[in-house]
Amino acid sequence: MIYLITVNYHSAELITALLASVQAGAKADYQAVVVNNAPTDRQIHTLASDSVYILEAGSNLGFGGGCNLGLQWVYEQDKAGVVWLINPDTRLPPDALQTALQFCAAHPELAIVGTVVLQSDGSVWFAGGEFNPANGRIVAIETLPQHEPAYVETAWVTGCSVLLNLQNFSECPQFDPDYFLYYEDFDFCRRYAATGHQIVVTPHIQVIHHPSSITNRYPTLKLQQSTYSYLLALEKHTSPQVVLYRFSRIMFHAFRVSVVEPKQAIAIIKGVFRYVARVSRFAKFNHR
Repeated sequence: MIYLITVNYHSAELITALLASVQAGAKADYQAVVVNNAPTDRQIHTLASDSVYILEAGSNLGFGGGCNLGLQWVYEQDKAGVVWLINPDTRLPPDALQTALQFCAAHPELAIVGTVVLQSDGSVWFAGGEFNPANGRIVAIETLPQHEPAYVETAWVTGCSVLLNLQNFSECPQFDPDYFLYYEDFDFCRRYAATGHQIVVTPHIQVIHHPSSITNRYPTLKLQQSTYSYLLALEKHTSPQVVLYRFSRIMFHAFRVSVVEPKQAIAIIKGVFRYVARVSRFAKFNHR
């Protein structure tokens, strides 16, 4: 059995198309779990069926929080199941579920498996992730490996499309609740890599993604959230010197664009101030 988890935030039309792509090529037993992060979105309930379960979050828990709720639900049903975390704005090619299950059966030791993510024009949007803790550089790889190995080890994989083999976790895998949106997938991978799990991406499983079709509805909020989460990720996985270096560069960039893109600059500064407020809260707590 394979379980697909996707998080809804006023994305019923996108999820309808995603589920249609799943159903069109399904040659394996599956259960889709739609975590509803939008309590007022009643349209999403029209998708409920024997193979589609709507799990109410009660409020907007963010991406990681929504995934955590879905993962906990699956873990209570099947601690040895294979979970596919998948964005609402993706489409699965025919035989994708069967291919994913076959891959996990052939490589049972792997717990976290990213897939290649293509854009609608066929170009590569994600094929692995690089991380340099010495300078805080976190980037996506946009080229496929030359010889198409079964899989390649990588620093992190995108939460847009990732397989989790639950039998390899001693307890239910969870995202860090400190992240509301962005970099929670990077943090997830680095935390579990630190406990001995390999982080890999396979070129043999591919999905089609329409980048930011959801988050582009709120571009300034997107920039604010990503700025905060990036600094948070650096705090957790690099050194204070790297955080200060990147902090300075972000502030310089914000002031540089403030004349031509004031809304963008304000969004960045809001993200920075939110991070500073977090640091201040923790400093006060630790001095009590």
